[in-house]
Amino acid sequence: SSRKNRRDHFQAPSNIRRKLMSSGLSKELRTKYSVRSVPIRKGDEVAIVRGTKKGQTGKVITVYRKKFCIPIERLVREKTTGQTVPIHIHPSNVFITKLKIDKDRQRLLDRKAAGRKAGKGEKWGAKDLSAVE
Repeated sequence: SSRKNRRDHFQAPSNIRRKLMSSGLSKELRTKYSVRSVPIRKGDEVAIVRGTKKGQTGKVITVYRKKFCIPIERLVREKTTGQTVPIHIHPSNVFITKLKIDKDRQRLLDRKAAGRKAGKGEKWGAKDLSAVE
């Protein structure tokens, strides 16, 4: 139900919030890695595709799992006191244009790509159907 889904979403522990805070990849990265989306992380470069800041790009400063948002470099507003504060954006409103890659992230991309390749985008493979018969 909607109520239980909302409860589970907002009470999710940090390891599950990581997956909830995923962003799509740009078309070039999608074709390069054969992966549609990955959990966002500090150091990724993103482009904003929704909201008033649409079209702007920058690097992710940090990932606030508690607030479900990411501040982006050079994306600030000025307070009445003159102090600048970062604007926070939900990861679903951005797409990743450049990934920060290390060995763990590369393994994640390889694993996801292998899964897509094995299924070739189909829900059921030929061997699955033969096993049913």
